[in-house]
Amino acid sequence: MRQQLLGRLKLCQVLLHTSLFQVVADQSIAIRAERVEAEFKMMQYFDLSDDQFEKIVVAVGQRLFGAGLMGFDAGIDGGRDAKFKGTAELYPSAAAPWTGCTIIQAKHTNGITASFSDPAMCNVEKLTGIICDEIPKIKALYESGEAQNYLLVSNRKLSGVAEPKLVKLISDMTGLPVENIALAGTQQLDDWLELFPDAQASLSINPLQSPLIVSPDDLANTIEGFREAVQVAASDEDRSIPTPRTTLVEKNRLNNMTPEFETVLRKRYLELTADIRKFLADPINESFKASYQEAVEEFNLKIVAKRTDHDTFDDEVCSGRGQDRTLGPFVSDFPSIFACKQDMRPSERRDMRQKVW
Repeated sequence: MRQQLLGRLKLCQVLLHTSLFQVVADQSIAIRAERVEAEFKMMQYFDLSDDQFEKIVVAVGQRLFGAGLMGFDAGIDGGRDAKFKGTAELYPSAAAPWTGCTIIQAKHTNGITASFSDPAMCNVEKLTGIICDEIPKIKALYESGEAQNYLLVSNRKLSGVAEPKLVKLISDMTGLPVENIALAGTQQLDDWLELFPDAQASLSINPLQSPLIVSPDDLANTIEGFREAVQVAASDEDRSIPTPRTTLVEKNRLNNMTPEFETVLRKRYLELTADIRKFLADPINESFKASYQEAVEEFNLKIVAKRTDHDTFDDEVCSGRGQDRTLGPFVSDFPSIFACKQDMRPSERRDMRQKVW
């Protein structure tokens, strides 16, 4: 009898340990799933337009300051500021909130690795850059009593070294107290959106309304793989343009493409069609083909979405500003990528990719 009881006790212990292990495993899987979901929901700020980024700042600002926060309206000088008058609900904290009029500015960039330390944002020695350009206006608002606080939000990385230096610079040049000046970068934005999930849920952002941007990675990888597999050289094989399902004249009319633009495309790029088709048709290049098709699909959707914004197809394809990675630079340098030497070193390929984008 005693042996039976001991046997049952050991069995219970094994079952208990197994159950505990399963609970721990389930919790671990759940935690990993939550992390993956959080990463998936993280905003890709660089892939947004200026207006879309401003919507995010307003949604977060209304949770930090209050529903009375007014959105980004163009001022007399062309600047776009958001304003809040009164006592903030949560900023910088509920215990010691800002009071008076708060000026909020959103500075968006399409640069993936941009930071507040970039000279384009602020060159402390030369006193040039985005922040320095805004200082005269902030100073005028503070001296006239129209602003008591200033918050600058940008999708740039903000280090603990750069933040106090920039805040002190703004304070010295405007007269605003240091405690009434604040900067917020990508990490702070991510934290706010996690703290206020309803803010992100309230946003209505259409990806097709984002800037006409091509991610360089997919196309660059395809180009590098193509160059390593095929050496583009003059040969006797047929490099003629594939027979179109409609005439080129009719196709250009439908796309609103000018004859001059068509001539440049035909002369500089379409002779490579046969080589590219052969490269992508090879089963060994399936990964490159998938990246290429994804880029083409995204590009086609964005072209359709922005068709009404431009008079001609030429303007739509080559439009771009600032740090946008539009098709314009890619089109202008596309032949040089395929004309590079077969024995090009990896460092030279990286330089070429940087040149294109």
